[in-house]
This record gives sequence, C-alpha cells and structure tokens, in this order.
Amino acid sequence: MVGAAAMVSCATVTRTVVAPPSIPGAEFVGNQNCAQCHAETVRDFKTSSHARLMAKGDNAVQLGCEGCHGPGSLHAQAGGGKHNILNPRRDSETCFACHLDKRGEFNLPHHHPVTEGKMSCADCHHPHKGSAIAGGGTQLATERETCGKCHTAQVGPFVFEHEAIREGCTTCHKPHGSVNRRMLTERNSTLCLKCHFQQQVSAGVVRIGGRDHAASLTRGSCFSGGCHEEVHGSNIGSSLRF
Repeated sequence: MVGAAAMVSCATVTRTVVAPPSIPGAEFVGNQNCAQCHAETVRDFKTSSHARLMAKGDNAVQLGCEGCHGPGSLHAQAGGGKHNILNPRRDSETCFACHLDKRGEFNLPHHHPVTEGKMSCADCHHPHKGSAIAGGGTQLATERETCGKCHTAQVGPFVFEHEAIREGCTTCHKPHGSVNRRMLTERNSTLCLKCHFQQQVSAGVVRIGGRDHAASLTRGSCFSGGCHEEVHGSNIGSSLRF
C-alpha cells in the first residue's frame, strides 16, 4: 500500500515555528509561578524585546520565562536549583534555537568566544528588560559603553578621536562574527575608503583626505602600513598615530 503524501504549498506557511525547550519530566507552569521567586524579573519582562512574541490561548503558558528556560515545574517544586532549569548563560544553543543567523556568524573564523563558552549572549544583550540590542536605534552611546566593558582601551577618552567612534562600534565591526580579522565589516583599506573618499587626480597621484597617498598605498592597509595605527583615537596627533 502506498502511503499518502501531504502537499503543503509555500503560500500556506507564513513563519518558522520554533518548539520551546524541554526538560525531561517537567511541565510548563507559567510566568506567575516564576514570579514567586523572581518577582522583579517577571515584572520588568513586559518591557523587553522578547515580550513582543505573542501566543494565544493555552499556548501562552509557554511564552516568557519558559520560552527560554524550559518548563519550570521541577524547578518550582524543588524551590530552585541549577540543574532543573535551562540557563542560556551556560549554553548559547538556547539562543541559537531562534537566532539561526547568529549561529552561522559565530561559526565564521573571527568571532567573540560565545560558542567556546568564554562569554554568553547576555554579556552584550538584555533578555529580561528593555531592548535586547544595546545601543540600538538612537542609543549609539550605549553601544559604545557595551563594548567598552571589555574593550576599555578602545573607548578613550582621546585627545584626537576618530569620528567613526561616534557612530558606534558596529560601523566597523561585526560583533557576532566575520571572515575578516578583528571582526571588521570590510577587509583592510576597503573599510577606511567607505568614509575616506579616494580620488585619482592624475597619473601617479591618489588623493585621500586632501593628501597624496600614492606612495603610502604600497605599504599595506591604512592601519598596518605604519601610518594610522591608533584607529580608535590618538593622544599624539590627528592622523591617529601612536
């Protein structure tokens, strides 16, 4: 007997369905149960980016805390504990279940050590309160402060600041992963030339920033050729040197 094959049109599928995480023997109990111990977190969760995910009817019980931490009945019955609930800080796979593109970026050659377990998504993102993307929208100063928690030498203050810093670190860097060293968005001088216009004035004359760079271009990239080593800012000169 030949089994029937179900035909599903692409027009009938409108979104990717992600099953909530599971814990053997545990059941979903809802956010209000979590609030008995984590009252402040549950209260503030209403303002978070993750709270925008919506479910109807009985499915709503799996929304919120248990959507990332797994069903909480065993955790609640035991009065807490680390081994009866999921903690995304210890395992980034919980975040990757929804953020599939970020899983791919962290597999690129140059990335923050999240998959190695040396840091977690929550070191840079806010899962429980407010915008999950620090520095998003008009909050560019927040982005700089987020990166500056670890990269203290790169945030200054400097006597001569690189103006690109004001636009945020992601102007030049891809924080999740890149094929380029230092997680740069572009390779070598290509990155600098996105802002610093290059003009071929005449044969043998290449003007960048009002100065002929024809001889300098043969040395390497802007920051590796011995010219502009202090790309974030300098205390020596406006040409961003040591």
